[in-house]
Amino acid sequence: MDKAILTCALNGVLTDPKQHPVPVTPEECAQSAREAMDAGAAVIHVHFRQQGEGRGHLPSWEPDVAVDIVSAIRDACPGIIINATTGTVGPDYSGALAVLRAVRPEIGACNAGSLNYLKLRANGDWAWPPMLFENMPDKIQDHLDVMDEIGARPEFECFDTGIVRSVEMFVRNGMAKSAQYNLVMGVASGMPVDPELLVLLQRYLMPGSFWQTTLIGREEIWTTHQKAAELGGMLRTGVEDTFYLPDGRKTRSNGELIDALRSCAEQTGREVASAEDARVMLGLKPV
Repeated sequence: MDKAILTCALNGVLTDPKQHPVPVTPEECAQSAREAMDAGAAVIHVHFRQQGEGRGHLPSWEPDVAVDIVSAIRDACPGIIINATTGTVGPDYSGALAVLRAVRPEIGACNAGSLNYLKLRANGDWAWPPMLFENMPDKIQDHLDVMDEIGARPEFECFDTGIVRSVEMFVRNGMAKSAQYNLVMGVASGMPVDPELLVLLQRYLMPGSFWQTTLIGREEIWTTHQKAAELGGMLRTGVEDTFYLPDGRKTRSNGELIDALRSCAEQTGREVASAEDARVMLGLKPV
């Protein structure tokens, strides 16, 4: 792609907003999204958190909460593309489906496979009890059906190479109409942040498909962001993924991170796509 579509990963979940610059309330999300848009973001990937003192680190699947947040972002950022999370742990994912129907995002994040979600402390103990992030095909199909119902474009989140390869099976099987990849690198039990691996993964993507990387880590992630820009991918960063700028300083905002990501694109000679450009490129409805 000559033009780079930049996505701001606005907030994520579980990180403490008292310690990090993570927006929680509709007003905070709108302000942070506007700063990201002004820096070059065309897409806002958003998680929804419980509102109220002491609860902002916890996820919310209340449709009213999601609508309030997305409405505030859309009001502050005319034309911006909303990419809504659907990531849930456990057998009940009805809340995620209800949020999709209420918010009607242009893009729906769709976890494309299961992963043993693991992390070790320095002493070798588990950082949390080992857990399975389960995403079986029937769960994936339920999400794809709702996305098709509301006209949202699925973006398949891939944490490992086998999950990357599964996306083509979903398309060939008829589960999905097209492939758009989010290559998640940096989860301890998933794919590492590695520019050489990113090059290798290109051969396993469906020809002509859109893709981007989610890179989790500190300042070391930026060499892989630069490689993604060189390879023609969409680009994504935000305080969901990192709190660190390329020079190692801790970011003060999503806007600073998107500004650094914009520099990655411009260093390759690529222009940054506006939200209007991105809608055309991705085949989304105009505003």
